[in-house]
Amino acid sequence: MVVSKKIKELQEKRNQILLGGGQQAIEKQKAMGKRTARERILGLLDKDSFIEYDLFVEHDARDFDMDKKSLPSDGVIIGSGTIHGDPVAVYAQDFTVAGGSLGMMHSRKITKIMDYALKMRMPLIGINDSGGARIQEGVNSLAGYGEIFFRNTISSGVIPQISVILGPCAGGAVYSPALTDFVFVVENISKMFITGPEVIKTVLGEEISMEDLGGARVHSEVTGNAHFFAKSEEECFAQIKRLLTFIPWNNSTGTKIIESCEPDPSYDPEKIVPDDPTLPYDVRDVIRSVVDKSDFFEVMEMYARNMVIGFARIGGVTAGFVANQPMEMAGVLDVDSSDKAARFIRFCDAFNIPIITFMDLPGYLPGVDQEHAGVIRHGAKILYSYCEATVPKITVILRKAYGGGYIAMGSRHLRADFVFAWPAAEIAVMGPEGAANIIFRKEIMSSDDPEEMRKQKVAEYKTKFANPYVAASRGYVDAVIEPGETRRFLLHAIKSTANKAVKMISKKHGNPPF
Repeated sequence: MVVSKKIKELQEKRNQILLGGGQQAIEKQKAMGKRTARERILGLLDKDSFIEYDLFVEHDARDFDMDKKSLPSDGVIIGSGTIHGDPVAVYAQDFTVAGGSLGMMHSRKITKIMDYALKMRMPLIGINDSGGARIQEGVNSLAGYGEIFFRNTISSGVIPQISVILGPCAGGAVYSPALTDFVFVVENISKMFITGPEVIKTVLGEEISMEDLGGARVHSEVTGNAHFFAKSEEECFAQIKRLLTFIPWNNSTGTKIIESCEPDPSYDPEKIVPDDPTLPYDVRDVIRSVVDKSDFFEVMEMYARNMVIGFARIGGVTAGFVANQPMEMAGVLDVDSSDKAARFIRFCDAFNIPIITFMDLPGYLPGVDQEHAGVIRHGAKILYSYCEATVPKITVILRKAYGGGYIAMGSRHLRADFVFAWPAAEIAVMGPEGAANIIFRKEIMSSDDPEEMRKQKVAEYKTKFANPYVAASRGYVDAVIEPGETRRFLLHAIKSTANKAVKMISKKHGNPPF
């Protein structure tokens, strides 16, 4: 076959650009355990589905001898392809080209694919691997970041936005991932920080490694900036693909409904939760006991472990699960767990995913540290999120439901559509021991045997208040059910609320306690 001169010229130009920053830069990238930008895109998307746009875009900077430098594709690759056969938009910063630094044309390519994703109502996946703003382009670089942040914000709640940190993400660049729905990090590869170790040493005189400052584990366990932690890029891409099986492509399509499957019978709800209310258990096993195939995809697993959030299917329908974790701090609500749950609830509400809540907590965490950390403001976020949510809201009270924690965790008073309680549920202002000590203080103190009197009064309080029947008699609980009946009642609730419609008061927007 004879190749025309023009086609040959195209092929040569294309092949030169596909080398990015050159073979030496590529080898350096791989020596750090990192794939190239194009390899990452091809590894994430369905085979042969990627179509690249703006391959031939170059920077137009002139200062600092930039006019003499060629930066292939200006250090970022954009395009679209498919995952699970459905279209997604993607960009990947190319660290082999000027360290993936962001200049004006670099940012315009990113905003172009962001606009495309929003217009076509498809998920946007951004792979971040950049040294930050391109200093040689000055304020144009800063303007580029601002344009990206604006699009992150207007796209929020319309299309899913996923950020993948596969290298440095420094300075102003970190705010784009923070504005997206889910952030994925990889051990020893991901780095996120506002100011680097060198600046901290210069300003504060403190020595700190890049990993300890803003590595993958730091953001997964300490800051809560990352939602998913992986040991390798391959594992990270598998996590992204799995997430996309649970969430919709935009806020109007709805999640895919698949054939319903029974849970693994080895997860028996009758045996998971101990009779003794002081003993812990893993609430994730309760979730697995009721969901299809016992398949639960946890989000933010390593952060604020006293709260469990994640996705699963029940009756083939995706639901978002919010649950107190008695294995960690008795499942109390605190600053971090409130933030964790609130943002997840708002994601589910924005994308029309039903919310199922499993409640078992002694209330909000007391203490000076929590008060000074703003537990009032942070704790109000979970209240606001549940109240604002108009998707189906179903709550199951497993055991403890005390004080403000009872109200906050998706109670009927925050307009839950269904509230079920297990027979061992204790719904009260506070625990029986503390309540009896206050209410019956005089009788206990004046008794010949105060300890025996205290035990009697605790039992009396439990009989009168620390059970699900008082709340059920007021209509705050729709049904007191056996643990083994939980899946059946949840299936009923999911089907009954499928066409739920709520008319909200007309307003521009509310003012959450950010």
